[in-house]
Amino acid sequence: MEKLIAYGTISILLILLSGKSTFKFRSHGFYRFLSWECIAWLFVNNLKYWFDNPLGTRQICSWILLGISIYLVIAGVILLKKIGKPTASRDDESLFVFEKTSNLVSSGIFKYIRHPLYSSLIFLTWGIFLKNPTAVLSVIAALSTIFLYMTAIFDEKECIQYFGEKYLRYRQHTKMFIPFVL
Repeated sequence: MEKLIAYGTISILLILLSGKSTFKFRSHGFYRFLSWECIAWLFVNNLKYWFDNPLGTRQICSWILLGISIYLVIAGVILLKKIGKPTASRDDESLFVFEKTSNLVSSGIFKYIRHPLYSSLIFLTWGIFLKNPTAVLSVIAALSTIFLYMTAIFDEKECIQYFGEKYLRYRQHTKMFIPFVL
């Protein structure tokens, strides 16, 4: 019962955070919200295992993935704010303020991957999953990853619409989530 209450509370916060994009089925925000829901379920289910066997292989791998996740989100947001020059004139309610970039960011981590923030969420998903992996949670983690892939697909459509040919050229030279791999 405690897990359901915690999950319900987190879900309400996620709905409030996501705003109108929660219900825009053709926006990246919709799929990002679904991924966040999966991550919340993983977190609620694995919280009590967070520090079990701290030097075990699974825990070390988990902390490495979580560390990568933190690096990617910090590096990504800093570059979006610094180089992307978010502007209120970009009238899209499904975007967070830092996502309303007026310049295409293609340096730093964005030189290698187009979606460091979504990549961060993928690493977060699997880092939390490894705290106490189960068959059911592996399905939830896989769903989160699929939803993040869909998030990136819809985000790219939005970027092509906003940045046009410049984004198409940028896309040819970068990977989606993992440098040099994927």
